[in-house]
Order: sequence, then structure tokens, then C-alpha cells
Amino acid sequence: MHHTIFFDTHENVKKLKAAGFTEEQAETQTNIIAQLVEEQLVTRQYLDERLKELEYRLIIRLGSMIVIAVGVVATLVKIL
Repeated sequence: MHHTIFFDTHENVKKLKAAGFTEEQAETQTNIIAQLVEEQLVTRQYLDERLKELEYRLIIRLGSMIVIAVGVVATLVKIL
């Protein structure tokens, strides 16, 4: 699942130029930042979804362990 993070490249170039960067420097810096944003950053929504998935997996595993433990105890009670 892909989530978009908005990064206004035009506005960033304008701000860098206003701070004294040349056009080429501002565009290069902005392209580097845009690439990092696109490839490396994730949204809070994405992290929340992943945590929810992990929570479900943990619940299933713990439930399975409890069912197995109850079965083992029941078997031992019958044997003893």
C-alpha cells in the first residue's frame, strides 16, 4: 500500500533561491529532498496500519498458544 507525502518542489526552489542559492543549486537540492521523501519517508497512517497488522498476528499467535496449552493440560489430566 502506497501513501503519498506532499512536497512542494516549486515552493522549495523559490525558498532556496530567496536564501541565496543559485537556480541550479536550488533545483539539485530540491530533487535530492524530493527523492528522499518519495523513497524513504512513511506516513503515520502507514505505520498505524502496520502496527495493527502486527497486533493481529500477535493475538492469533497468543490465542494459538493458549489453545495448545489448554489441550496439553487436558491431556495430562486424563493421563494422570
